Formats: sequence, C-alpha cells, structure tokens
Amino acid sequence: MDLRLDGKVAVVTGASKGIGLAIVRSLAGEGARVVAAARAAGTDPGGPAGAVTTVPVDLTTPDGAAVLAERAGDADILVNNLGGVTGDSMRAGGFLGTSDDAWLRTYELNLFSTVRVTRALLPGLLRRRGVIVNISSIGARAAFQPVDYGTAKAAMTNLSKALAEEFGPQGLRVLTVSPGPTRTQNWGDPDGYAGELARAAGEPLDEFLARVPERMGITTGRLTEPEETAALVTFLVSPLAGNLTGADYLADGGVIKTV
Repeated sequence: MDLRLDGKVAVVTGASKGIGLAIVRSLAGEGARVVAAARAAGTDPGGPAGAVTTVPVDLTTPDGAAVLAERAGDADILVNNLGGVTGDSMRAGGFLGTSDDAWLRTYELNLFSTVRVTRALLPGLLRRRGVIVNISSIGARAAFQPVDYGTAKAAMTNLSKALAEEFGPQGLRVLTVSPGPTRTQNWGDPDGYAGELARAAGEPLDEFLARVPERMGITTGRLTEPEETAALVTFLVSPLAGNLTGADYLADGGVIKTV
C-alpha cells in the first residue's frame, strides 16, 4: 500500500529508542524526510541515505523546542513521542510519596515538552495543512501507578482533542495513539519501569514479564511490539487517513476493556 508520504517532512521526538525509533524507521521507509529529536544519540535508524536528520536537543528545557523548530523548518508531520516514567515516580510508592519536584519533572517530560514543541512547529504545520500524532498511554484512561504519569498523559490526550477542534478548520489534523505494555527498554531493562515493578513484587524480571499479560488482562496474551505501534502512527499521518482527527487510538492488546 502506498501511503503517499514521499517527500513529506516529519518531526519525531523521543526518537532514539523504543517506539520513537520504530516510528522514525517506519516513516523513513515510506519516503518521508525525518527530523529525529532526542537528548542522546540512539541506535542508527538506517534507511535511505539522507532520509533521517538527528537533532540532539533537550526538550524538557524552555529553549529546546525553539532549537528543534529552527533545525526542522516547516513540517508536514509532528509525532510527539517524548515521554516516560521518571525514576522518582517509579520509586515513590504511591500518591503520598510523590513529591512536588517529581510531579514537575513528570509534567515537563510528558506534557510541557509537547506543548512547547507543538507551539513552535504549529505555524509551519498550518501552512502545510499537516498532522500531529501525540503518543499518550493507556495510563490516561485507567488508574495505573504512578499517578503523576497517568494524569500527565490524560492531559496530553485532552490537549490533542482541543488542538483538533481549534485548528481543524485550518486544515490541521490531530490524533492520539495510546500504547499499552510495549516491548521496549522500559519493559526489558532491569533498571527500567518493569524492573522496578519486578523488584517490588519480589520476582526476577523474566518471571515478572511472563506474567504481565495475565496480570494486566492483555487479550492477545503478549506485549505490543514497537513496530506495530509505529505502523499505526504511519498510517494515521498519511493522506489515506485524511478524514481522521480528534480520536484516540489504543495500541494495547486489549488491556482497556471499556467501550
């Protein structure tokens, strides 16, 4: 299927690993020119020569979005993928253990960076009648721990709908993709999110991961692969999805049971 992305300019944040890296590779494979923003260098995305430009930038700082916008220029596609559970949040042990600083760091990473990047790139996206996909989480829909992460992602999902409504008449589409447990470093690294959960449960990480599908009610019985979520994002930003906007798409293997 030709997704008609040849020559489109796409900006992807949090692009050095996991879902972000998979999105970069998927878009580049469809012919887009990708500006990949990340704080640190990650795995080589591969693909055609010159298809991917890496911009090292810290988007949790007020100046980061301006640096990225200057490097990227006008874009057709923006994927706000930057986010994650911070170390302080993982170790907090619940609402009462989550400090003000931890809340602020979580919101800088998961919400304010998206706000700033979107604001900086929006004029060009409007000129090109572009599309934004914000990577949220099933934590926006269910009361999973840590609480600060879930509320930040819920705010991002709300932001996506608000942007779709405000700028839709000017040709902008805005969508949200909400992954569930995904086979990324967060779920495979002993120092990542799953590692913290495994230690709290008193289980070796491999045993903990083997039980995740049953414990979380994953209908498909397995974690999602980053490439599966990337394929969904790539379709959504394409002209073939040209009348889709304001919606949130679950990529969770069936964790969320409500309609």
